[in-house]
Amino acid sequence: MQLSWKDIAAVPGSSDLLDIVLNRTQRKTPTIIRPGFQIQRIRSFYMRKVRFTAEGFVEKFDAILQGFPNINDLHPFQRDLMDTLYEKNHYKVSLASVSKAKTLVEKISRDYVRLLKFGQSLFQCKELKRAALGRMATVAKKLKDPLAYLEQVRQHLGRLPSIDPNTRTLVICGYPNVGKSSFLRSITKADVEVQPYAFTTKSLYVGHFDYKYLRFQAIDTPGILDRPTEEMNNIEMQSIYAIAHLRSCVLYFMDVSEQCGFSVEDQVKLYNSIKPLFANKSVLIVVNKADIIKLEDLEEEKQALIKTMLEVPGAEIMETSCYEEENVMEVRNKACEKLLASRIEQKLKGSARMNSVLNRIHVSRPQARDDTERPAFIPEAVKSLRKYDPEDPNRRKLAKEIELENGGPGVFNLNMKENYILEEDEWKDDVMPEVLDGKNVYDFLDPDIASKLQALEEEEAQLEKEGFYESDEEDAEDSYLNSPEAYEIRRKANWIRNKQKTMIHESRQRKSLNNKALLPRSKLTKSYREMEDHMYKVGHNVSKLREKNLASHKKVPMTGADIMRASAVMDKESTAAPLRQSDRLHAGVNDGALRTKAERMNKVQRRTRNMNARAGESDRRIPDMMPKHLNSGKRGIGKTQRR
Repeated sequence: MQLSWKDIAAVPGSSDLLDIVLNRTQRKTPTIIRPGFQIQRIRSFYMRKVRFTAEGFVEKFDAILQGFPNINDLHPFQRDLMDTLYEKNHYKVSLASVSKAKTLVEKISRDYVRLLKFGQSLFQCKELKRAALGRMATVAKKLKDPLAYLEQVRQHLGRLPSIDPNTRTLVICGYPNVGKSSFLRSITKADVEVQPYAFTTKSLYVGHFDYKYLRFQAIDTPGILDRPTEEMNNIEMQSIYAIAHLRSCVLYFMDVSEQCGFSVEDQVKLYNSIKPLFANKSVLIVVNKADIIKLEDLEEEKQALIKTMLEVPGAEIMETSCYEEENVMEVRNKACEKLLASRIEQKLKGSARMNSVLNRIHVSRPQARDDTERPAFIPEAVKSLRKYDPEDPNRRKLAKEIELENGGPGVFNLNMKENYILEEDEWKDDVMPEVLDGKNVYDFLDPDIASKLQALEEEEAQLEKEGFYESDEEDAEDSYLNSPEAYEIRRKANWIRNKQKTMIHESRQRKSLNNKALLPRSKLTKSYREMEDHMYKVGHNVSKLREKNLASHKKVPMTGADIMRASAVMDKESTAAPLRQSDRLHAGVNDGALRTKAERMNKVQRRTRNMNARAGESDRRIPDMMPKHLNSGKRGIGKTQRR
């Protein structure tokens, strides 16, 4: 992923960070608190202050940690470049200090919020809040140096060019003052400083251009001197890292006129010393300043020395002159072609991708059962078909040409019947009717359809005459339906259906009572007839119940007519008498003296309950043991005997 160096937010200093967070806390949280408030309200007031301040610090620290890139997750080129410019360990320590400060602020917030939950007064809560904010401020003040360092890193990162390590790249390298910046300025629109002295370029410069509708980036690197890597400075190491880590085409510039201050031998020696960095890269040796001296005008020894540089696989030599802009675009195009070819070759060499595709491809061949070679068969008509030549006057007409001759697209309609195989070619354009003389044509496609229909009708008549379709099943079915067994089954089925409907209706009636007021059980009345029906359905003998009910209604000697009248009344549910309920207060106590004694004992038991203001035996309510008028407000200087 490309590093977005220019999107990092500014890093405030430690004092600015304190002012931002504390002012925000003062503006965004309540500021009025009084000693007369409830202690819970006072605690919540100061806990909110501590939490809000901690959240402000954590938010700022998170913005810093998320804004700066993790150096371990970067591309190797970007990681080594940052290590060279900013010292990787110093960068990591600074970010670690911010991360540790975030953890400490969160811990301070948790600890002091826990203490504030048990604060006993406004003064105590206020002092705990001051201690919490003071410790957070101390943590922020200790970040003075890391924050200042990170702000300098941010400013420098914003000035660096945005280099994409994964795109098509040309890396321009060589000794100082050999014309690298002039070449970059010629092929791109990059505004690079060009001066006639060495080490004009002290950092990486990037320019972009298009070739074959593809975007390329060219990187101008600072000059390199021929010395060990340990002795190179930060400016030279930027070039080394760009050559080593970027998948690119390397353009090694040389000045054979030696006006750069270095001899041809030194330049060849530098090329051989950095040659291990060219592994798996395409290399183009560019001999610059050809307007001063040509390559063929050099001494034979120098020419032979330069040709030894071609030992690198794929290396080529080209001449150019950036001053007169001679052969500049040819060098650029040649480098782009070499880069595209090498990138395609590396993609094909990628064993993982290529093998995964090849493993999914299978070419099946017929088994050679009799060791006979079976070559591909090409019809003679295809072999004799001449190749289409637009210039040939006797060429065959294509469908597109026929379309253009007949009005073009939207006017010409393709004849779908042209390739029909019929006995006569004139039949191809005949219209096939679906209905003819009021009859369906497809019913008369068979010329023998009339004779076949006549034979079928005769066969059906013969079968009916022989009684093939006659059966005794219908008579048997009618006799069964009129039997007593079938009648009993239908009667039971009707009873079951009615019973199901009744049960469903009763269930719906019970559910409908959920949202309605219910009558007390003492007020619900059920007829004697309902009880008798229930007992009968359960399986009990109800003759005794009926006799008992008749006896309960007998107040005077009843005649036979009265008994018949009473039984007739009992059969009617609408006039049935309700069940009699027993007296629970006097049930079980037949003697009046015992009943009086029981009532007196009940009153004695209720006496203690009434003194405690209990509603009943199940009342377990605990009254308020700390009345507010004795425990609220300030204590006076009077007596304390109430303790």
